Amino acid sequence: MSASTPAVVSRKLSKLREDGIIIGQEAMIDWQKLGFDVEVSLRITLDKTQSRAFEEFLEAARLIPQVIEIQTFVGRVDVRLSVIAKDMADYQRIYRDQILKLPHMSDVEALLHISRIKSDDVLPV
Repeated sequence: MSASTPAVVSRKLSKLREDGIIIGQEAMIDWQKLGFDVEVSLRITLDKTQSRAFEEFLEAARLIPQVIEIQTFVGRVDVRLSVIAKDMADYQRIYRDQILKLPHMSDVEALLHISRIKSDDVLPV
């Protein structure tokens, strides 16, 4: 296997960006080092009797700064939110004052993160 020069790597990356394969760059943040010691996954089921339930819920959830990830699903659970907080008191405040006010929720299950075993966005190519 031959080593690639920086110029070759740069051209390959530029081509991948042009082709839309690389769509952005991101930094991985250690939230605990920024003082966020609590992470909770909320599995949410929506009341989908209103036609815009998903859209209205997602629009409101995006406005909560402590929501760091939103995923949607097909099945019993409709949405998963990852929420960070400084401590449990902070989380309780966020939950009470912001999460519970989100529209169209019919059920919420909270899962407190204990540890992250693997978090890998690298493709095996």
